[in-house]
Amino acid sequence: MTDIPKLTPPQSSTISMPSLRGALIDCAARGQLPQLTEGLTPRQLELLLKDWGTWGRLDQLPPKAAPNGRPWTTWAIIGGRGAGKTRAGAEWVRGMALGLKGFADRPARRIALIGETAGDVRDVMVEGVSGILSVHGRGEQPRWEPSLRKLTWKTGAVAQCFSAEEPESLRGPQFSAAWCDELAKWRRGEAVYDMLQFALRLGARPRQLITTTPRPMALLKRILADPSTAVSKAGTKKNAANLAPDFLARVTERYAGTRLGRQEIDGEIVEETQGALWSRSQLETLRVDAAPALQRIVIAVDPSAASHRRADACGIVAAGICGAGVIYVVADATRAAARPATWAAAAVALYHKLEADALVAEVNQGGEMVASVIAQVDAGVPVKSVRATRGKYLRAAPVAQLYEQGRVRHVGAFAALEDELCAFGPEGLAGGRSP
Repeated sequence: MTDIPKLTPPQSSTISMPSLRGALIDCAARGQLPQLTEGLTPRQLELLLKDWGTWGRLDQLPPKAAPNGRPWTTWAIIGGRGAGKTRAGAEWVRGMALGLKGFADRPARRIALIGETAGDVRDVMVEGVSGILSVHGRGEQPRWEPSLRKLTWKTGAVAQCFSAEEPESLRGPQFSAAWCDELAKWRRGEAVYDMLQFALRLGARPRQLITTTPRPMALLKRILADPSTAVSKAGTKKNAANLAPDFLARVTERYAGTRLGRQEIDGEIVEETQGALWSRSQLETLRVDAAPALQRIVIAVDPSAASHRRADACGIVAAGICGAGVIYVVADATRAAARPATWAAAAVALYHKLEADALVAEVNQGGEMVASVIAQVDAGVPVKSVRATRGKYLRAAPVAQLYEQGRVRHVGAFAALEDELCAFGPEGLAGGRSP
């Protein structure tokens, strides 16, 4: 039998305890966790349970440096709903206020807590089930004065609460740290954020933490692009152990792959492009769970010109039409730039899977070679060759019009395809890339 490691509980919370974390995971996997903790006093067990360095996920623990290799100024935790962002924020404030190792060299004297509204700061950030008051152990909990909107620790640290509805309230106060929660929801985000930057002027290295479910807003993208910003990302599923199984199964089944699901569950910034032929809201209204009986199904193939990694992808999309004349997009098997035999095999496989009627291939890039490559995979597949004579935007416009008329449906969600559709403007995709 493998020896059980002797557990030495932390005397105070620390951020770096890989040996303890490893021992706990190892013993739990072997069903020996009770033996590991045998002999610990109630106080020692309490210290162990409160040690965030042991129980927090890596994406919930402060990073060591920003992308530029220097200590970070801003730490952005971008995550889905229920991913544990609030708990990470509350633990960071606790670590800063108590001066815990891995958080701060000494207690931060002045901390700003900013939420969408004053009620959000009180109900979520301070008093919430994962809020600041809940993460403190006996003897270290701060004094909370709701009427003054202030938390005070025995270390001398003080946290003040602010509403993102009142940017001018940040004129005057000064801080060494700040926690901004759900920044993507702030109606006056630019003004509040700018006022906060002027107020972060205490101590040797003022820092701020941003916890939010993302939205495609200029302020958030500017913050994330800053080389002094360290970014941690986590989807809702990462926190599955602390969520109701029914909740996770329900929202995943309903929203997985949709714009809302990618934003609220996966924590992705889902872009919108001004002047694009398609929009996210439009595609959401045209999404269905299943297609009716289809009279004809075709597999469309747009071969890539080369197979190196920077070449355009090979588009492979299946669509069918029903008796009412409505078109249903039923599959997207698009491949990253690959050798002809690879994309041809993928297209033929989809043809057989859907029992399609034909394979339609654009031959601008490969001429007769396209049909020849497909024939080498399966000579029985009927191939219709088409040659494009106009630019992609002009060819796409009539298709976009069919969407506007409600004559196209998406059966399920096609994240990559929909990203391209909603980024497809007169100049192509971002940076002039070809869709």
